Amino acid sequence: MTTFGATSIPQVPPERLREVARAAEDEGLDELWLWEDCFWGGGIATAAAVLAWTTRLRVGIGVLPVPLRNVALTAMETAALHRLFPGRLMVGVGHGVQDWMGQVGARPESPVTLLREYIDALRALLRGDRVTTHGRYVHLDDVQLGWPPAAPPPVLAAARGPRTLRLSGEVADGSILLQGRYLVQ
Repeated sequence: MTTFGATSIPQVPPERLREVARAAEDEGLDELWLWEDCFWGGGIATAAAVLAWTTRLRVGIGVLPVPLRNVALTAMETAALHRLFPGRLMVGVGHGVQDWMGQVGARPESPVTLLREYIDALRALLRGDRVTTHGRYVHLDDVQLGWPPAAPPPVLAAARGPRTLRLSGEVADGSILLQGRYLVQ
């Protein structure tokens, strides 16, 4: 099956996103990808808006930088959007651009370790599991979503280097290959 999609770069002002989303749907695209880039629009908020403005378009977030987001919050927001718009949201997570993570005081010593712990916990929460984990970065004590999705959605991982790509193959449901400033799924 061939899928046609486009990416709306974060430099598109939020007030123009509705016209971008409607044009993508009107032109018959299958997917519109958004990305959460530091200091531009947030991925969850923009995805929610695009999903509400369209009726069939699948929306991808590529990617949510995990150092900025508590895994329980990401699971809650992802689950809510999956319940509101079943089968139309794709979520990718990544360890973020380390210089930007440093700018906001969120640069982990081991981005790959954080990503592994985060994806494991996120996938478990989205399955509806009760999760207790005490990793190097991710700490959850008896956490379970009150409204998990009916079926666990795929969790994609952003990858550029060989270690992160290998990790993505081990723990994620798919990879978003970062090539410069463009996303390739």
